[in-house]
Amino acid sequence: MPRGGARVVSGPPPDPTALRRDRPGDAATWTTLPAEGRAGDPPEWPLLEADGREWELWADLWGKPQAIMWERLGQLYEVAMCVRMLARAEQPKSSIELQKVVRQYLDSLGLSTQGMLRNRWRIAANEVGERRDSRKTKVSAGPSMKDRLKAIDGGGA
Repeated sequence: MPRGGARVVSGPPPDPTALRRDRPGDAATWTTLPAEGRAGDPPEWPLLEADGREWELWADLWGKPQAIMWERLGQLYEVAMCVRMLARAEQPKSSIELQKVVRQYLDSLGLSTQGMLRNRWRIAANEVGERRDSRKTKVSAGPSMKDRLKAIDGGGA
């Protein structure tokens, strides 16, 4: 058993909003993925004979934003194995070990929150939706700081 030293997933994951993230060059280490996901058809299935559920999962995963990076990094086999294990883990009475393997695949492919942070990927904000929401919940700013200080000071008289 190895002792001491850093491990791949030791320590907290990186935080893109941390206070010290204003260092030059640090922003370049994060990849922003488009919220709309990967466009186009999924790649050809690389493993032997997929069943119906595997096809559904395969098509769904290749529409996600992370799929842009999988394609860039050539991770067809990793995604296919994740799909195969996920389809098996969905079955009743699947083993806990299989479910652990699926969780590890999800982390390594950036499909979990922890995986996104460890890969230093973030999904772009949906600016249209945010603007729509901000119009619905417009809050009054209230009195200015100057007005509040006048109330305490008695108006400066």
